Amino acid sequence: MRKVALFGNPNTGKSSIFNRLTGLNQKVGNFPGVTVDKQTGVVQLADEKIELIDFPGTYSVYPRSMDEKVVYDVINNPNHRDFPTQSIVVVDATNLERNLLLFTQLYDLGLSCILALNMTDVAHRKGIVVDEAALQNHFPLATIIRCNARIGAGMAELRAALSDIPREKQSGTPLLAHDDAQGQIKDTTERYQRIKQICSVVVTLPEKVPTFSTRIDKWLTHPIFGYAFFFFLLLLIFQSVFTLAAYPMDWIDSGFSSLSEWTSASLPDGLFTRLLSEGIIPGIGGVLVFIPQIALLFFLLGILEETGYMARVVFIMDKLMRPFGLNGKSVVPLISSAACAIPGIMSTRTIASQKERLTTILVAPLMSCSARIPVYTLLISLVIPNRSVLGVFNLQGLVLFGLYMLGLASALAVAWVIKKLLKSTELSVFLLELPEYKSPRWGNVFLEVYKKAKVFAFDAGKIIVAISILLWALASFGPGSSLEDAEKQIRTEMKSIPERELSEHIASAKLEASYMGYLGKAIEPVIQPLGYDWKIGISLLTSFAAREVFVGSLSTIYSVHQDGDITTPLIEKMRSETTANGKPVYTLASGLSLLVFYVFAMQCMATLAVVKRETKSWKWPMIQLGYMGAMAYLGALLTFNIFS
Repeated sequence: MRKVALFGNPNTGKSSIFNRLTGLNQKVGNFPGVTVDKQTGVVQLADEKIELIDFPGTYSVYPRSMDEKVVYDVINNPNHRDFPTQSIVVVDATNLERNLLLFTQLYDLGLSCILALNMTDVAHRKGIVVDEAALQNHFPLATIIRCNARIGAGMAELRAALSDIPREKQSGTPLLAHDDAQGQIKDTTERYQRIKQICSVVVTLPEKVPTFSTRIDKWLTHPIFGYAFFFFLLLLIFQSVFTLAAYPMDWIDSGFSSLSEWTSASLPDGLFTRLLSEGIIPGIGGVLVFIPQIALLFFLLGILEETGYMARVVFIMDKLMRPFGLNGKSVVPLISSAACAIPGIMSTRTIASQKERLTTILVAPLMSCSARIPVYTLLISLVIPNRSVLGVFNLQGLVLFGLYMLGLASALAVAWVIKKLLKSTELSVFLLELPEYKSPRWGNVFLEVYKKAKVFAFDAGKIIVAISILLWALASFGPGSSLEDAEKQIRTEMKSIPERELSEHIASAKLEASYMGYLGKAIEPVIQPLGYDWKIGISLLTSFAAREVFVGSLSTIYSVHQDGDITTPLIEKMRSETTANGKPVYTLASGLSLLVFYVFAMQCMATLAVVKRETKSWKWPMIQLGYMGAMAYLGALLTFNIFS
């Protein structure tokens, strides 16, 4: 397929046009030889398919960050594998003067360009008039198309223009003439002088009056009210994640419990039936039960991004971040890490200062990611009462909010320590554009929710199911005749108890005599001071592959442990779990200890791999693993002793 590049400044609606043209035919990969993401998609035209490459948003072809350098490297090399046949340059019709810098650079390179004049609806509301004919006279080789990606206007015209793209690659004019800083500054200054002249003819501006965005920003970017509103909004989000998602989660949980029970009762008794009912089905259920919460979190965060509010968060947080050795651009990676640390760490490429970038990478995993949600919600439901506070807030939702705030506070504290340890003379520059407030593009929001839920279900799901099967095998077999001997001993010692109770004691004894039991008992002395038993220890070990595996591991362990004829929800099994002396395993102290452990612990191998790739050394991921592990153990130990 021939390649078409999609370029544009940030906040011009470039992603919306990409989604409109490609739909669900998208995938994420890396540019050859670098770790920078590229989003590619297939556009179906009347007689062919083309590959559309969504390049990172940039204001100029002259790079100031890793993301922007990708654009420079590709368009400056006609032999690059991603060099396009044609480019679509998306510009904001309300801010043509700034957007035309990138367009003129690409146009002068000899690239065959389509100029997508986007956000024309916003320009119309503001009274801004763009004379397309006059603009076309200044750029006769470009195809200018007026569009509104929010409602899909102009997409047919864009597709038609793509159908007319010349099939051969363009030669391109090298940019090396401006490879030095002075040459780039001179070239940019001259271009802006030319652009000002063009815009004075092409663009008619209305009289300046305070816009809705200007008026509301007086409150939302206020040094006091701005922070108060942001943290109140976060509180509402976590309340919603905990309360609204409870209903579909209960349906999914009960559905898989019933399926496991039906499988055990309907299929012939044997190894395969037990694998299915005690290993695979609980493992899959342990994945899917948390999709409602993850989908709801991404849905709410997507709305904040789409409306333009997230840019205000970055703006107001800059002053808060600087004393800790970070800047406003660190906010996006940290907020992204609340979804997943991997894209959060990768998004640090926009930070020009190497020290601030490294600091952000090292603290990003302390932000509570969506993989922790299954652990948080299970343990909170287990040990925190479901009651209201002040008649408005749910106590469980407040605890969830508190865990996220603990992650943020610890990230800032560690960043402050790193600032003191790592000295740097680099100048920190923070430039940010505040886009106009606008209604969400629901297609973008739902597409993002779909992609994130799919990644969780399939990527994390594969790990969870695989480990569930492994755990089932470890719990179902033991060295020599240890399982048979354990059953004989229980039957001898407990002859007179009811059959149901006898079955439970036999299942428990066989589990302790299995390979899993031996492994768990070996690590129990290390975790006992934290209030954990060996079954929790096994789940901690397996969750080093991915945090959310903790829940799937417990599901498998307690499925093997229970009487095979009766299936109960995981949380009920955990509530009834007791120690050898009859005390509950999951108390307020042990539950809070586990929650604190998972706030701090670096239990994600994929994140460590990405940190190694971004820093090009194993030094930093090993430091990260060490300091987070120490914080997790000491924090959990302190918490358990305080609440015991």
